[in-house]
Amino acid sequence: MNLFYLFLGIISGILSGFLGIGGGSILIPAFVYLLGLSQHQAQGTTLALMVPPIGLMAALRYYFEGNVNLKIAFWVCIGFFFGAFLGADFAQKVSDTLLKKIFGVFL
Repeated sequence: MNLFYLFLGIISGILSGFLGIGGGSILIPAFVYLLGLSQHQAQGTTLALMVPPIGLMAALRYYFEGNVNLKIAFWVCIGFFFGAFLGADFAQKVSDTLLKKIFGVFL
């Protein structure tokens, strides 16, 4: 089962690293169309701002209520960590135009 969690983390991480998912479904279009950032800048900025302040506090709240499975979280996190790097690496190799199209299809 740990391998499944790891695989899930890798897939999630790749999508996160490649498309900047999460709150990015709102933030990324706003950064691109309202603030004039490139697609790459918008995705990188979203990833940088989402993890520390939001994810940690939300996770702690769930944890203190007994709603976090640490075993699953650990293995998915390991996969997500490496998957996000792979997704971000791949995103740097495609054009901004293609990345916008892929992001649009994803949404």
